[in-house]
Amino acid sequence: MTVLMFIAGLAALVVGAELLVRGASKLAFSFGISPLVVGLTIVAFGTSAPEVAVSVGAVLDGNTEIAIGNVLGSNIFNVLFILGVSALIVPLVVNVQLIRQEVPIMIGASLLLLALALDGGLSLFDGALLFGLLVFYTVFLVVQSRRETKAAKAEYAAEFEPAAPGGWDAKLPAQLLLIIGGLVFLVLGSEWLVNASVLFAQALGVSDLIIGLTIVAAGTSMPEVATSITAAIKGERDIAVGNVVGSNTFNILGCLGLSGIVAGTLGLDLTMPQAALNFDIWVMLAVALACLPVFLSGREIARWEGGVFVLYYVAYVVYLIMASQQHAALAMFSSVMLWFVLPLTVLTLLIVLARSLKADKARI
Repeated sequence: MTVLMFIAGLAALVVGAELLVRGASKLAFSFGISPLVVGLTIVAFGTSAPEVAVSVGAVLDGNTEIAIGNVLGSNIFNVLFILGVSALIVPLVVNVQLIRQEVPIMIGASLLLLALALDGGLSLFDGALLFGLLVFYTVFLVVQSRRETKAAKAEYAAEFEPAAPGGWDAKLPAQLLLIIGGLVFLVLGSEWLVNASVLFAQALGVSDLIIGLTIVAAGTSMPEVATSITAAIKGERDIAVGNVVGSNTFNILGCLGLSGIVAGTLGLDLTMPQAALNFDIWVMLAVALACLPVFLSGREIARWEGGVFVLYYVAYVVYLIMASQQHAALAMFSSVMLWFVLPLTVLTLLIVLARSLKADKARI
């Protein structure tokens, strides 16, 4: 029954996110909102709705470790696994705006989360600060969209088409019904997924944090998986990258912001587990920082770079499993990763980046 509850919860989250994104995007287009704003806000937020539902639901149930682990794990999963697999399908072109603006914002949000969590958790004020920054960021995108080029508008319009005249979803009641139905599925799905995850953790003898970092994080990232891989296959390669970067920023500012507000309203602090503070939050920050040299090297994510991302995600999950079981080979595995694999990867990326920048300079 636990497995069935988990699968049903995951399915409800995916269906709910799809209904919410469809209804909200159609509604936005009906009111003439810019396609760029729809792509970077409504659609990006919609694909992150499962993370919000699960994290807030976990706080309400008193499972704060799942709320924290879900966001940290989702951000790590989004970059290493989703971008990695998408790049293996086809090399991903990286838009200049992502390099100059969106990735630095994602890194800034990660650094802010680290600073706020150093005292052991997120207070009501911390949650309000994060959510306030999300509101500011959204308003900034709306203002910026007024200077949007026709090419960018056409690209997003092609990806998220408005409702066809006369279509069943062209009318306001249908669009509102889609949004309400999506929210209902998200609430139900989050409840089932959290409950099943807690039972999994108890049965396997691992912490709620580990379950949140792995199973729940991967499960709630299914909308991002579908969006990015589909975009890569269709040739909308910069959308595949933008979806991940935008979702990561929203996960920190929106998911943890709302979770912190809910916890604070209940008179609680959103406690950051010591294990996450010692390791996982640093991995999330390192993954965010790694995007810059990878994205700058030829302004694309090559297949070999995608393969490296996927292998690092596998190594991360293996480490979590070995650490939870206190495996005898954990020390050797950690030493190999820390003193051989990581330095070799950094050196390779620096060489590739230097060659790319030198080639760009020569062309100028």
